[in-house]
Amino acid sequence: PDLPNDHPFKDFFEQFGDQFGMPGDRERGRQERRVPPRPMMAAGSGFVISADGYVVTNNHVVQDATKVTVIFENGDERTATIVGTDERTDLAVVKIEDAADLPFVRLSEADVRVGDWVVAVGNPFGLGGTVTAGIVSARGRDIAGSAYGDFLQIDAAVNTGNSGGPAFNLDGEVVGVNTAIFSPNGGSVGIAFAIPANVVKMVTDQLIESGSVTRGFLGVGIQDVSRDIADSVGLDRAYGALVTEPSAGGPAETAGIESGDVIIAVDGEEIEDALDLSRTIASKDPGTAVEVTYWRDGKEQSVSVTLDTLNEEELAQPAEPQQPQQPDQPEPSSVGITVVPNSGGEGLLIQDIDPASIAAEKGFLVGDAILEVDNQAVSTAAEFEEAIAGVKQSGRNTALIKAQRDGATRFVGLPLAE
Repeated sequence: PDLPNDHPFKDFFEQFGDQFGMPGDRERGRQERRVPPRPMMAAGSGFVISADGYVVTNNHVVQDATKVTVIFENGDERTATIVGTDERTDLAVVKIEDAADLPFVRLSEADVRVGDWVVAVGNPFGLGGTVTAGIVSARGRDIAGSAYGDFLQIDAAVNTGNSGGPAFNLDGEVVGVNTAIFSPNGGSVGIAFAIPANVVKMVTDQLIESGSVTRGFLGVGIQDVSRDIADSVGLDRAYGALVTEPSAGGPAETAGIESGDVIIAVDGEEIEDALDLSRTIASKDPGTAVEVTYWRDGKEQSVSVTLDTLNEEELAQPAEPQQPQQPDQPEPSSVGITVVPNSGGEGLLIQDIDPASIAAEKGFLVGDAILEVDNQAVSTAAEFEEAIAGVKQSGRNTALIKAQRDGATRFVGLPLAE
C-alpha cells in the first residue's frame, strides 16, 4: 500500500514487499512471468500399409499437427509428413520420410461377419504396443459425428490412444481402423467402433493419389421414410430415401427428380434409408452415370443421373424462420390445425394447433409452413381441406404433408381420423 512516511509500519511493508512482493505486485509479476502456452502433443496409433512408408491413422490424431513423429515398437522414431486427411470418415495418411523396405500390413478384401474374431492393436493411454481381443458385435453402425455412419462395432478393449490403430482378423489382415468408443466414464465398456476396411481402402487410395477425397454428389435433401409416410405414398413398407428438396441446378433436378419422390434403388441396389443413399452416392466417383429408381404417383420410375462433385462449402444455408400471420378468426381444419396464408412465402402457416390432435403428436408446431398436401401445393385453407378430402376419397388413411421450419424442409405422414 502507498503509506505516508510517518506511518509506523512503512519500513516493515517496504521490506516485506522487497522480499515477497505486495499483493498487487505479485499479480503483476504473475502476468509478466506468465509462461507462454506450451505446444500441445497428441498421441494415437496407426499402421504401415506400404514398404515405402505410408501410414494410416485417424484424422483427429493428426488434425492441426505441425510435426508428426512415428514411433515403432522397437523404439525407432521417424519423422513423417501428412499426405492428406478426410474429416468425413476421420481418416488420415502420413508418409515416413526416406522409408524403404518397411514391413507392412494388408487391408482385408473379404466382408467381415458379425461374430468374427478380431484383435485390436494400439497405444492405449500411452502405454505402448497393446493387444486386445474380441468379436465383431455389429456392422453398419451409425454414430454421432459421423457423416456416413458405416462402422463396425467390436467388443475388444479400446481406450484413449487406440485411435487409428488396426483391428485384425484371424488371417492377420486389417478389417477396420479403431476410431471411437461408447463409454459413460471415458474407459472401455466393450463398445468400440472401427472404420471398415473397404472404406479405408477407398479413402486412403485417394489421399495417397491426390491428397484429398472427392465424392459423388446427387444434389438432394433427404429424410428417412417412416411407416406413416410409406402409407401416404402407397409404398408397401418403409424403405428408401424421401427427397425433401432437390438442389437448384443439381444433377437430380436436371434429371427430373422432384420433391416428394422416394429414391428406392441406385443401380439396381435397394436403398434402405437416407443414410444408405448418402453412403451409396458418396462411394461413386464424380461424373459417374447412375440409374436412380424412385417412387412417384404410386409407381416406380427410373432415370439416369450423372453425379457431380460434392462441395461442402457450397451447401445452401437455411433461410430465416418464417413468422406466423394473424388473419381474422381463421377456422380450425379437420386435422386439428388452423392454417392461414403465408404472406411472407409459399404455402400456409400454422397459426394454432389442437394439443390433443394427431398433428400435434406428429410434431407440428405453430409457425410451421405447410407447402404441399399429397404433392399438391396449397395456399389457402380451402385448398388444404380439399387436398385432405382427396386423400380420404382415394381410400388412404395417411396424408403426406410437405412442411418447412426455420428454412428446413421435411415430409410428415399425417394419419387421418376415420
